[in-house]
Amino acid sequence: MSLYATFRRQVREALSDTFRSLRHRNFRYYWLGQLPAATGRWMYQVAQGWLVLQLENSALVLGTVGALQWLPVLLLSVVSGAIAERYPKRSVLLVTQSLLMTWTALLGILTLTGLVKVWHVMVIAFLTGLVNAFDQPTRQSFVVELVGRDDLPNGIALNSSLFNTARVVGPSLGGFIIKAVGIGPTFLIDAAAYLPFIVGLLMMRDLPLPRSDGRRVGEQVVEGLRYIRTTPDIFWPIALVGVVSLFSINWNVLLPLMAKNVLKLGADGLGLLYGALGIGSLAGSLHMARDHRPFTTARVALYALLFTLFEALVAALSRVEYVMVLLAVAGYYSIRFTSGSNALVQINVPDHLRVRVMSVYYLVFGGSSPFGNELVGAMAHVAGPRGALLFSSLIGGAFALWVLGRDRRAHEEANSGAP
Repeated sequence: MSLYATFRRQVREALSDTFRSLRHRNFRYYWLGQLPAATGRWMYQVAQGWLVLQLENSALVLGTVGALQWLPVLLLSVVSGAIAERYPKRSVLLVTQSLLMTWTALLGILTLTGLVKVWHVMVIAFLTGLVNAFDQPTRQSFVVELVGRDDLPNGIALNSSLFNTARVVGPSLGGFIIKAVGIGPTFLIDAAAYLPFIVGLLMMRDLPLPRSDGRRVGEQVVEGLRYIRTTPDIFWPIALVGVVSLFSINWNVLLPLMAKNVLKLGADGLGLLYGALGIGSLAGSLHMARDHRPFTTARVALYALLFTLFEALVAALSRVEYVMVLLAVAGYYSIRFTSGSNALVQINVPDHLRVRVMSVYYLVFGGSSPFGNELVGAMAHVAGPRGALLFSSLIGGAFALWVLGRDRRAHEEANSGAP
């Protein structure tokens, strides 16, 4: 066999292994349909942040909008998971995607007509968060129904790769569209981007039906929380995700402030910063898709530590090209951390508790953002974007280091006590 033929065979095998979950028909519809919707959501983040800065050039207002978008997640996620378990996941997602499309189109119309005020943005941010409280746990737990347990880590990684492809394309595209035609049309394009995902959901076949045990929602919630508390390989990854998300994953507040007030960039420049972050995240998710090593708490803690280290370095530099490189590396370790934590939790949870446990996961991942957005917004108001970014990354890194040490000590004690 020639060298070229060997190379082609190895490439085919690598691609087949990396994208093996796409062999499942329903997952293909799910995966391909989400790409335009996810791209539109990143365009939305750029447009929303820039609109707020145009209306009120205030770090506190920007932080408040971010907080309102995540506040319903904090209030409802645990209960919403138990409720969503009672209905077919596809039906839940059809409702949530239709509502998100409606809120986005409404904000676009308000912006185009010149009627938009900051309070409009705040109300729509809250409504978006309300829908996401049901959408995200359902979406996270839907993957196993589409690919099965054997391909679950790969399905999660491919899902992450899709969202990080959107993170590369969406912010840059959003920045250029804002510059070319304005913020209002950007919101309307985002609204239209939901349609392919809705069509993909409608085309799915042979999906399992939910099985309800007839118990009250409160009893189901307690059962899920008890399982999390008594399972270390679920509890500690979720705790780590909560702390790092609270302090260190607040790009929607700090990146616009860094772009405008430190790096002196416009909307297109902000899009490039988001794009650099997304390139690294995409690389991390594709690497994870080929990684067959078992996930452990120590691994995800190490990824969290490396993420916060490179995030801290971003705060120290003023050259745009250097900042973009560091953002890419931070994005790589960020997605290895968050997707690895997601996979570790889902691998260790039984199917009948999946939506409830993932609702708690999403609660600490996204629900910490109201506090984190307000916290880093206030920190940036006092110490500037650099100070806020540096301090928040150091706190997240310190907790990751503590979890890493604790996990290693626990394993050493277990091994020393073994016969």
